Amino acid sequence: MSLRPGTLALALALSLLTSATRAMDAPVTSAPILTYKGAQPGEKVDKLIWQGGIVMTSPVETFGGLSGITFTGSGHQLVMVSDEGNFISGHLIYNEAGQPLGLGGVTVTPIRNSKGDELPRKFAKDAEAIETINRNGAPAAVRVGFENLTRVADFDLVKGMPEGAAREVAIPQWLENLRTNRSLEAVCIAPQASPVAGSTMLFTEAARVGDGYAGYMLGHNDRGELSLSRTEGLNPTDCAFLPNGDLLVLERGTSFLSFVMQVRRIAAAEVKPGAVLKGEVILTGSGGDIDNMEGIAVHPGPDGKSRITIISDDNFNDWERSLLLEFSLAE
Repeated sequence: MSLRPGTLALALALSLLTSATRAMDAPVTSAPILTYKGAQPGEKVDKLIWQGGIVMTSPVETFGGLSGITFTGSGHQLVMVSDEGNFISGHLIYNEAGQPLGLGGVTVTPIRNSKGDELPRKFAKDAEAIETINRNGAPAAVRVGFENLTRVADFDLVKGMPEGAAREVAIPQWLENLRTNRSLEAVCIAPQASPVAGSTMLFTEAARVGDGYAGYMLGHNDRGELSLSRTEGLNPTDCAFLPNGDLLVLERGTSFLSFVMQVRRIAAAEVKPGAVLKGEVILTGSGGDIDNMEGIAVHPGPDGKSRITIISDDNFNDWERSLLLEFSLAE
Protein backbone atom coordinates (compact mmCIF):
# COMPACT_ATOMS: atom_id res chain seq x y z
CA MET A 1 0.00 0.00 0.00
CA SER A 2 1.38 3.43 -0.95
CA LEU A 3 0.93 6.57 1.17
CA ARG A 4 0.62 10.13 -0.08
CA PRO A 5 3.18 12.59 1.38
CA GLY A 6 0.63 14.18 3.74
CA THR A 7 -0.52 10.81 4.99
CA LEU A 8 3.07 9.67 5.45
CA ALA A 9 3.91 12.79 7.44
CA LEU A 10 0.86 12.25 9.67
CA ALA A 11 1.79 8.60 10.23
CA LEU A 12 5.35 9.61 11.14
CA ALA A 13 4.07 12.25 13.56
CA LEU A 14 1.75 9.76 15.22
CA SER A 15 4.60 7.25 15.46
CA LEU A 16 6.84 9.81 17.14
CA LEU A 17 4.02 10.78 19.50
CA THR A 18 3.47 7.14 20.43
CA SER A 19 7.19 6.68 21.07
CA ALA A 20 7.26 9.81 23.20
CA THR A 21 4.40 8.62 25.36
CA ARG A 22 5.73 5.09 25.58
CA ALA A 23 8.63 5.93 27.92
CA MET A 24 8.90 8.87 30.30
CA ASP A 25 12.20 10.01 31.74
CA ALA A 26 12.17 9.89 35.53
CA PRO A 27 15.10 11.62 37.23
CA VAL A 28 15.76 9.88 40.56
CA THR A 29 17.44 11.46 43.58
CA SER A 30 19.16 8.98 45.87
CA ALA A 31 20.22 9.44 49.49
CA PRO A 32 22.73 6.91 50.89
CA ILE A 33 21.88 4.37 53.57
CA LEU A 34 25.12 3.74 55.43
CA THR A 35 24.11 1.32 58.17
CA TYR A 36 21.88 -1.70 58.58
CA LYS A 37 21.19 -3.00 62.08
CA GLY A 38 24.24 -1.01 63.15
CA ALA A 39 26.56 -2.62 60.58
CA GLN A 40 28.73 -0.55 58.23
CA PRO A 41 29.23 -1.56 54.57
CA GLY A 42 31.49 -4.60 54.43
CA GLU A 43 30.44 -5.83 57.87
CA LYS A 44 28.48 -8.97 58.60
CA VAL A 45 24.81 -8.71 59.45
CA ASP A 46 23.04 -11.97 60.30
CA LYS A 47 24.43 -14.41 57.70
CA LEU A 48 25.12 -11.84 54.96
CA ILE A 49 27.48 -8.91 54.35
CA TRP A 50 25.89 -5.45 54.27
CA GLN A 51 26.94 -3.52 51.15
CA GLY A 52 24.91 -0.31 51.48
CA GLY A 53 21.69 1.09 50.16
CA ILE A 54 19.80 4.13 48.90
CA VAL A 55 16.50 5.93 49.45
CA MET A 56 15.01 6.85 46.05
CA THR A 57 12.70 9.75 45.25
CA SER A 58 11.52 11.29 41.98
CA PRO A 59 9.35 14.26 40.96
CA VAL A 60 7.67 11.96 38.41
CA GLU A 61 4.37 10.80 39.90
CA THR A 62 4.54 7.36 38.26
CA PHE A 63 7.83 6.48 39.97
CA GLY A 64 7.02 4.35 43.00
CA GLY A 65 5.06 1.28 44.03
CA LEU A 66 8.15 -0.84 43.33
CA SER A 67 7.08 -4.47 43.73
CA GLY A 68 9.67 -6.52 41.84
CA ILE A 69 13.19 -6.18 40.42
CA THR A 70 15.42 -8.00 37.95
CA PHE A 71 18.70 -7.28 36.18
CA THR A 72 18.63 -7.37 32.39
CA GLY A 73 21.99 -6.38 30.99
CA SER A 74 25.53 -5.14 31.42
CA GLY A 75 26.31 -2.02 33.40
CA HIS A 76 24.01 -3.19 36.20
CA GLN A 77 20.96 -2.55 34.02
CA LEU A 78 17.73 -3.27 35.87
CA VAL A 79 13.99 -3.31 35.44
CA MET A 80 11.44 -2.94 38.24
CA VAL A 81 7.67 -3.33 38.09
CA SER A 82 5.16 -1.06 39.75
CA ASP A 83 1.77 -2.02 41.14
CA GLU A 84 0.37 0.80 38.97
CA GLY A 85 1.21 -1.14 35.81
CA ASN A 86 4.59 0.30 34.76
CA PHE A 87 8.08 -0.89 33.99
CA ILE A 88 10.78 1.25 35.64
CA SER A 89 14.10 0.76 33.85
CA GLY A 90 17.56 2.17 34.53
CA HIS A 91 21.09 1.44 35.69
CA LEU A 92 22.27 0.93 39.25
CA ILE A 93 25.33 3.11 39.85
CA TYR A 94 28.02 2.27 42.40
CA ASN A 95 30.70 4.36 44.07
CA GLU A 96 34.39 3.42 44.10
CA ALA A 97 33.85 1.34 47.25
CA GLY A 98 31.21 -0.79 45.50
CA GLN A 99 28.28 0.70 47.41
CA PRO A 100 25.00 1.65 45.69
CA LEU A 101 25.12 5.33 44.77
CA GLY A 102 21.98 5.93 42.72
CA LEU A 103 19.92 5.11 39.63
CA GLY A 104 20.74 6.55 36.23
CA GLY A 105 18.87 6.74 32.93
CA VAL A 106 15.55 5.91 34.56
CA THR A 107 12.44 5.65 32.40
CA VAL A 108 8.85 4.70 33.21
CA THR A 109 7.02 2.70 30.55
CA PRO A 110 3.41 1.44 30.67
CA ILE A 111 3.02 -2.34 30.70
CA ARG A 112 1.00 -3.55 27.71
CA ASN A 113 -1.61 -6.28 27.36
CA SER A 114 -1.63 -9.04 24.75
CA LYS A 115 -3.07 -6.62 22.17
CA GLY A 116 -0.28 -4.14 22.73
CA ASP A 117 -2.54 -1.65 24.50
CA GLU A 118 -1.89 -0.09 27.90
CA LEU A 119 -3.53 -1.96 30.75
CA PRO A 120 -7.05 -0.56 31.04
CA ARG A 121 -7.78 -0.48 34.78
CA LYS A 122 -6.21 -0.85 38.22
CA PHE A 123 -7.46 -4.44 38.60
CA ALA A 124 -5.32 -5.46 35.60
CA LYS A 125 -2.26 -3.30 36.41
CA ASP A 126 -1.06 -4.81 39.69
CA ALA A 127 2.35 -6.20 38.69
CA GLU A 128 4.07 -7.82 41.68
CA ALA A 129 7.11 -9.74 40.39
CA ILE A 130 9.55 -9.78 37.50
CA GLU A 131 12.30 -12.17 36.43
CA THR A 132 14.73 -12.25 33.49
CA ILE A 133 14.50 -15.04 30.92
CA ASN A 134 17.91 -15.94 29.49
CA ARG A 135 18.34 -17.62 26.12
CA ASN A 136 21.73 -18.79 24.86
CA GLY A 137 23.33 -17.14 27.86
CA ALA A 138 21.86 -13.68 27.24
CA PRO A 139 18.80 -11.84 28.63
CA ALA A 140 16.02 -12.13 26.06
CA ALA A 141 12.75 -11.41 27.87
CA VAL A 142 11.19 -10.81 31.27
CA ARG A 143 8.47 -12.81 33.00
CA VAL A 144 6.00 -10.78 35.08
CA GLY A 145 3.52 -11.93 37.70
CA PHE A 146 0.30 -10.02 38.44
CA GLU A 147 -2.18 -10.20 41.30
CA ASN A 148 -5.89 -9.20 41.32
CA LEU A 149 -6.29 -10.17 37.66
CA THR A 150 -3.92 -13.04 38.41
CA ARG A 151 -1.71 -14.04 35.50
CA VAL A 152 1.86 -14.44 34.23
CA ALA A 153 3.11 -12.84 31.03
CA ASP A 154 6.37 -12.53 29.10
CA PHE A 155 7.73 -9.40 27.41
CA ASP A 156 10.62 -9.15 24.96
CA LEU A 157 13.73 -7.22 25.95
CA VAL A 158 15.14 -4.64 23.54
CA LYS A 159 18.48 -3.27 24.69
CA GLY A 160 17.68 -4.51 28.17
CA MET A 161 14.26 -2.83 28.36
CA PRO A 162 10.85 -4.57 28.07
CA GLU A 163 8.87 -3.70 24.98
CA GLY A 164 5.79 -4.78 23.10
CA ALA A 165 2.72 -6.83 23.82
CA ALA A 166 2.37 -9.36 26.60
CA ARG A 167 2.55 -13.07 25.84
CA GLU A 168 0.39 -14.90 28.35
CA VAL A 169 1.91 -17.89 30.16
CA ALA A 170 -0.43 -20.72 31.15
CA ILE A 171 -0.79 -21.15 34.92
CA PRO A 172 -2.94 -23.58 36.95
CA GLN A 173 -6.65 -22.78 37.04
CA TRP A 174 -6.72 -22.63 40.85
CA LEU A 175 -4.08 -19.90 40.76
CA GLU A 176 -5.81 -17.96 37.99
CA ASN A 177 -9.02 -18.07 40.03
CA LEU A 178 -7.40 -16.22 42.96
CA ARG A 179 -8.66 -12.76 41.99
CA THR A 180 -7.38 -10.84 45.03
CA ASN A 181 -4.51 -8.52 45.92
CA ARG A 182 -2.95 -11.34 47.97
CA SER A 183 -2.66 -13.92 45.20
CA LEU A 184 0.45 -14.28 43.00
CA GLU A 185 3.33 -12.44 44.66
CA ALA A 186 6.64 -14.08 43.67
CA VAL A 187 8.14 -15.28 40.38
CA CYS A 188 11.68 -16.60 39.85
CA ILE A 189 13.42 -18.91 37.38
CA ALA A 190 15.89 -21.63 38.35
CA PRO A 191 19.44 -21.26 36.92
CA GLN A 192 21.44 -23.89 35.06
CA ALA A 193 23.06 -25.22 38.26
CA SER A 194 19.68 -26.07 39.75
CA PRO A 195 18.25 -29.60 39.61
CA VAL A 196 15.10 -27.94 38.21
CA ALA A 197 16.95 -25.63 35.78
CA GLY A 198 14.70 -23.42 33.70
CA SER A 199 11.62 -24.02 35.83
CA THR A 200 9.61 -21.04 37.07
CA MET A 201 8.70 -20.81 40.75
CA LEU A 202 5.40 -19.13 41.66
CA PHE A 203 4.44 -18.28 45.25
CA THR A 204 1.19 -16.83 46.54
CA GLU A 205 1.09 -14.25 49.30
CA ALA A 206 -1.75 -15.72 51.32
CA ALA A 207 -3.25 -18.84 49.70
CA ARG A 208 -2.77 -21.64 52.21
CA VAL A 209 -1.96 -25.33 51.76
CA GLY A 210 -1.98 -27.04 55.12
CA ASP A 211 0.25 -24.92 57.33
CA GLY A 212 2.12 -23.34 54.42
CA TYR A 213 1.68 -20.92 51.54
CA ALA A 214 0.70 -22.35 48.17
CA GLY A 215 3.20 -22.40 45.34
CA TYR A 216 3.60 -23.96 41.93
CA MET A 217 6.52 -24.95 39.71
CA LEU A 218 6.20 -24.41 35.96
CA GLY A 219 8.65 -26.53 34.00
CA HIS A 220 8.88 -28.98 31.14
CA ASN A 221 10.03 -31.87 33.30
CA ASP A 222 9.46 -30.41 36.76
CA ARG A 223 5.89 -29.27 37.24
CA GLY A 224 3.51 -29.35 40.14
CA GLU A 225 2.38 -27.91 43.43
CA LEU A 226 4.61 -27.21 46.42
CA SER A 227 4.40 -24.99 49.47
CA LEU A 228 6.44 -22.68 51.66
CA SER A 229 6.32 -23.35 55.39
CA ARG A 230 4.65 -20.53 57.27
CA THR A 231 6.40 -18.10 59.61
CA GLU A 232 3.97 -16.40 61.99
CA GLY A 233 3.32 -12.80 60.98
CA LEU A 234 5.15 -13.00 57.64
CA ASN A 235 4.04 -13.57 54.05
CA PRO A 236 6.16 -14.31 50.96
CA THR A 237 6.62 -11.30 48.68
CA ASP A 238 9.30 -12.41 46.19
CA CYS A 239 11.94 -15.00 45.38
CA ALA A 240 15.28 -15.28 43.60
CA PHE A 241 17.79 -18.02 42.88
CA LEU A 242 21.48 -17.93 43.70
CA PRO A 243 23.81 -19.10 40.89
CA ASN A 244 24.31 -22.47 42.65
CA GLY A 245 20.55 -23.17 42.57
CA ASP A 246 19.73 -22.30 46.19
CA LEU A 247 16.43 -20.45 46.48
CA LEU A 248 15.98 -17.16 48.36
CA VAL A 249 12.51 -16.19 49.58
CA LEU A 250 11.73 -12.69 50.81
CA GLU A 251 8.98 -12.44 53.43
CA ARG A 252 7.36 -9.35 54.93
CA GLY A 253 4.88 -8.47 57.67
CA THR A 254 4.02 -5.81 60.24
CA SER A 255 4.64 -5.59 63.96
CA PHE A 256 3.88 -2.72 66.34
CA LEU A 257 2.98 -0.33 63.49
CA SER A 258 6.21 -0.97 61.58
CA PHE A 259 7.37 -3.43 58.94
CA VAL A 260 9.37 -6.60 59.54
CA MET A 261 11.03 -8.85 56.99
CA GLN A 262 13.24 -11.88 56.59
CA VAL A 263 15.06 -13.73 53.82
CA ARG A 264 15.21 -17.52 53.81
CA ARG A 265 17.75 -19.65 51.93
CA ILE A 266 16.54 -23.05 50.74
CA ALA A 267 19.02 -25.64 49.45
CA ALA A 268 18.79 -26.41 45.73
CA ALA A 269 18.18 -30.12 46.33
CA GLU A 270 15.03 -29.33 48.33
CA VAL A 271 13.38 -27.29 45.57
CA LYS A 272 11.09 -29.70 43.73
CA PRO A 273 7.39 -30.37 43.13
CA GLY A 274 5.58 -31.73 46.16
CA ALA A 275 8.07 -30.26 48.63
CA VAL A 276 7.30 -28.24 51.75
CA LEU A 277 10.09 -25.66 51.63
CA LYS A 278 11.63 -24.50 54.89
CA GLY A 279 15.28 -23.44 54.67
CA GLU A 280 17.23 -21.23 57.06
CA VAL A 281 16.80 -17.53 57.83
CA ILE A 282 19.84 -15.59 56.59
CA LEU A 283 18.60 -12.01 57.10
CA THR A 284 16.05 -10.20 59.24
CA GLY A 285 15.01 -6.57 59.47
CA SER A 286 12.57 -4.29 61.24
CA GLY A 287 11.81 -0.69 62.13
CA GLY A 288 13.71 2.12 60.42
CA ASP A 289 16.22 -0.23 58.76
CA ILE A 290 13.58 -1.37 56.30
CA ASP A 291 10.21 -0.48 54.80
CA ASN A 292 7.60 -2.44 52.87
CA MET A 293 10.14 -4.82 51.31
CA GLU A 294 8.63 -6.55 48.27
CA GLY A 295 11.27 -7.34 45.65
CA ILE A 296 14.49 -9.35 45.63
CA ALA A 297 17.03 -10.12 42.89
CA VAL A 298 20.48 -11.70 42.61
CA HIS A 299 23.06 -10.30 40.18
CA PRO A 300 26.84 -9.83 39.78
CA GLY A 301 28.06 -6.81 41.76
CA PRO A 302 30.90 -4.44 40.85
CA ASP A 303 33.44 -7.06 41.95
CA GLY A 304 31.74 -9.82 39.95
CA LYS A 305 30.48 -11.59 43.07
CA SER A 306 26.79 -12.17 43.71
CA ARG A 307 24.82 -9.31 45.20
CA ILE A 308 21.38 -9.66 46.76
CA THR A 309 19.26 -6.58 46.06
CA ILE A 310 16.03 -5.92 47.97
CA ILE A 311 13.59 -3.09 47.19
CA SER A 312 10.54 -1.66 48.93
CA ASP A 313 7.10 -0.60 47.73
CA ASP A 314 6.05 2.84 49.00
CA ASN A 315 2.48 2.30 47.73
CA PHE A 316 2.69 5.95 46.60
CA ASN A 317 2.28 6.98 50.25
CA ASP A 318 4.20 9.86 51.83
CA TRP A 319 4.86 7.78 54.96
CA GLU A 320 6.53 4.90 53.11
CA ARG A 321 9.85 4.92 51.27
CA SER A 322 11.36 3.45 48.10
CA LEU A 323 14.48 1.70 49.41
CA LEU A 324 17.15 -0.34 47.64
CA LEU A 325 19.32 -2.44 49.98
CA GLU A 326 22.26 -4.61 48.94
CA PHE A 327 23.96 -7.56 50.58
CA SER A 328 26.47 -10.20 49.57
CA LEU A 329 27.09 -13.75 50.71
CA ALA A 330 29.29 -14.25 53.75
CA GLU A 331 30.99 -17.38 52.43
